[in-house]
Amino acid sequence: MADPRPLLKNARRLIIKVGTALVSRPDGALALGRLGSLVEAIHRLREDGRQVCLVSSGAVGLGRERLGLRGPPESIVDRQACAAAGQGALMALYDNLCARLGMTCAQVLLTEEDFLARHRYLHLADTLERLLGLGALPIINENDTVSIAELATGPKQVFGDNDRLSALVAAGTDADALFLLSDVEGVLSAPPGTPGAQRLPLLRSGVDVELGEAGKLGRGGMAAKIGAARMAAGAGVVVAIADGRDMGVLHKLCAGDDVGTVFPVHKRLSKRRRWLAFATRPVGRLWVNQGARDALVLRQASLLAKGVARVAGEFPSGSVVAVLDEQGLEFARGICRQGGSELRASLGKLTGRQPALLHRDDVVILGEALPGC
Repeated sequence: MADPRPLLKNARRLIIKVGTALVSRPDGALALGRLGSLVEAIHRLREDGRQVCLVSSGAVGLGRERLGLRGPPESIVDRQACAAAGQGALMALYDNLCARLGMTCAQVLLTEEDFLARHRYLHLADTLERLLGLGALPIINENDTVSIAELATGPKQVFGDNDRLSALVAAGTDADALFLLSDVEGVLSAPPGTPGAQRLPLLRSGVDVELGEAGKLGRGGMAAKIGAARMAAGAGVVVAIADGRDMGVLHKLCAGDDVGTVFPVHKRLSKRRRWLAFATRPVGRLWVNQGARDALVLRQASLLAKGVARVAGEFPSGSVVAVLDEQGLEFARGICRQGGSELRASLGKLTGRQPALLHRDDVVILGEALPGC
């Protein structure tokens, strides 16, 4: 796939994510000069006719300082308390910086359920669309005070850090580009500080890199950024991981300059399929035979119950399920029109013409959406 940098010159809607390493100093206090420069850069982008959403970390680190905790919070409750103490202060600073430049910012706090439930996902997209239409700068973070999806990550979380959250926002808002800004110049061929480590201008699917550890204040690290970048790129968004310490980096990225690391961008899926592929958590699993797999992947057909060999999970009709091949690999995801118990009871007893179990309009083939699949 070609280098997508030229597409950034015409990118109209941008999602910018800034990590804790940029927002905060090593002691957890806010990096005021850097934040001021960031807001000024966003102001210039908006003057150029671009729309911007900002996903900002930093509330936990700031709250830790305000509450007088000596070290990083260890327990979920402590992290939630720090988030509660820090989020207001973080937004107050952004509001002050924006007001000086004549901008209005709007706080948007999200939980995992805002993505899992499709009607909430659509309402979120509509709200962000309206805020952008009114000229506001949405500033987005997870609502850590009531949600533990970011604070206690695990394999069942839809998002476990602000990198992935920003990718979901980019996919859900039809963004043209996602910029993941941190304190490194991009994805390196070896961990930072390693002799001979070089920036990779383009990170293609299937290429593995040796990564260092996540920062002490943040939760993600480069592995999280790469995962989020590949997810957003799979949704048709141009993604760059770049050094936010460079005050001109946003201008350089939008000019198509060779900075940071970009990812091959895939064909954009419909909004419904983007939601299925990236923002859902399957509650059941269907193992299908080879014929059913070929019908789904090659002919873009619906899935019939006769193609299902095994069902796992208790779920009602209308639930999102994972579709696995005979080797147990998930290759599709869709909305099942039968409940798990009903479907299990009918296996092997089906005759005649059958209605679609997973209609083709409610199925996403993950190989179409996820690079490397």
